[in-house]
Amino acid sequence: MANKKHEIYLEIGEKKLFAAAVAWPGWCRHGRDEASALQALLAYGPRYARLLEGTALAFAAPEDITDFDIIERVPGTMTTDFGAPDQQIARDDVPFTADDLARTKLLLDAYWDGLAAAVETAVGHKLRKGPRGGGREVEGIVDHVIGAQESYLRTLGWKFKQEKGADQAQKMAHLRTEMIEGLKASAAGELPETGPRGGKRWPPHYFVRRSAWHIIDHIWEIEDRLEKPDEQR
Repeated sequence: MANKKHEIYLEIGEKKLFAAAVAWPGWCRHGRDEASALQALLAYGPRYARLLEGTALAFAAPEDITDFDIIERVPGTMTTDFGAPDQQIARDDVPFTADDLARTKLLLDAYWDGLAAAVETAVGHKLRKGPRGGGREVEGIVDHVIGAQESYLRTLGWKFKQEKGADQAQKMAHLRTEMIEGLKASAAGELPETGPRGGKRWPPHYFVRRSAWHIIDHIWEIEDRLEKPDEQR
């Protein structure tokens, strides 16, 4: 990607607009409009790059907005305006190949490792509260991420169970395995296209993008809300 533009799509809601990279699921930011969303995505490029340090993935953070190539614009939903990317794009209909699976495993491993590292860094520290005193503590954030990923897997059509009595680390390790197994099954056409109530299952590319965004968003939440030593006095 070093000498190529990053392909970006825009999800356009009434209150929020998301800019997201197609080839780098999870590198996704929002703003009030197209300009601010693209600027946010650009600003977070180096931060996203740090998540991939030590992997075999060659990500080059863009230096300018002109390094983006907007390939699609899709209308947003109420979920978009709430603050989560919600829409599928045309590229999601492309078959999910063995190469896609291998690359996805590298990406998801990096993201889960990033979450574990953020949690470890936060040990012994407090997280800043919001202006009205709101905001989960680290344990609550991790529980939320785990619960969301389990829900996403069910929407993909993959059935699995967490072991009773498992702690957070064990649950995350189990999810890492189950996400790849679920993607294998989905790519092979082994999962039903609709759920028991008729709802359409998520295609693999979308599942990866939504899951990646959610994990990374909460990595950055922990990092951004972490109080510095002088703030804990």
